Amino acid sequence: MAEPTLPNDVIGELLYAAARDQEGHRKLALERAGHESPRWAVEAEDLAAEGRLTELASVGPWVAELIAGWVEHPPPAPEPDPNRRGYLTWARTLRVLADEPAWLAEPHADLQVHSTDSDGKLPIHEMAEEARSRGLAFMASTDHSQSLSVANGQDEAQLREKNERIDAINATYAEHGDPFRVLRAIEMDVFDEGEGDMDPEVLGELDLVLGAFHSKLRRTEDATDRYVAAIRNPTVHVLAHPTARMYGRRPGLVADWRRVFDEAAEVGIAVEIDATPRRQDLNVELATLANEAGVRWFSIGSDAHRAEELDALPIGMAIAQLAGIARERIINYKTADEVVAWATELRG
Repeated sequence: MAEPTLPNDVIGELLYAAARDQEGHRKLALERAGHESPRWAVEAEDLAAEGRLTELASVGPWVAELIAGWVEHPPPAPEPDPNRRGYLTWARTLRVLADEPAWLAEPHADLQVHSTDSDGKLPIHEMAEEARSRGLAFMASTDHSQSLSVANGQDEAQLREKNERIDAINATYAEHGDPFRVLRAIEMDVFDEGEGDMDPEVLGELDLVLGAFHSKLRRTEDATDRYVAAIRNPTVHVLAHPTARMYGRRPGLVADWRRVFDEAAEVGIAVEIDATPRRQDLNVELATLANEAGVRWFSIGSDAHRAEELDALPIGMAIAQLAGIARERIINYKTADEVVAWATELRG
């Protein structure tokens, strides 16, 4: 599928740049359109040719007129804000996957999903049903660990009680001959020296452990040693949303990424591609570097905290496709039993 001359991410930056020269309601209108542009499911330039730009979210007649002018006479692309650099638009995601439909067609899982056991909006059994209804093969229930109190993180007793509920959910699916399954998992806080905030014995009862940084995320000094220590933590199977970047808020931590990925390749843990639109972490550039460095395994998670966020998983697939990562090296495309066996072997 042909690439657009003026893709939506460039139009978004043009909208933000134009907003700097306006005041009042016009400034707000441009900023709203810029904020929405990554979520447009079609390229604006395609709609411009048909006079349908006002069908896009937050695009009124005046903004549509500006965009149409840019499409007709493309201006130089402005330098993106560092906090918005390297994000896929939804339109580009759909275009990439249309060229490689096997990503969605092959059975796959979502390996980062939250529930009301931490900061999600639905209980586990409802999130499981939402994932199942979308055709997913299984999902990992990865609520936060106890140190992240702002996200209602679980302590060991709460985690064990949750595991019992997951076992009951899986037993119900099995009784009805339904192969869908929920993995007992966690998104655990990892600190500067690589230590986690949960008892390793309790972690040993889980199917999958994601390790993530949730503090000191705006530091600008090199964090390579912090990453290496986290990767060497023997309880961690997946390095989650590695850079901790956030669209429009922070560019992410700084590290010698080749050294980080070399370490991940040596240890054998998976590196996550967090598909949340505002994270996309790893991005295409770093996912490509990780692939070239020989990282053996990758994981994709929607990082969903509500039902509709489960639909973000294709963004992670598109990043993997653009980075040249084979599906055979993405643990989402294993069966649930294979993921559990892989994690057990890695832990051993």
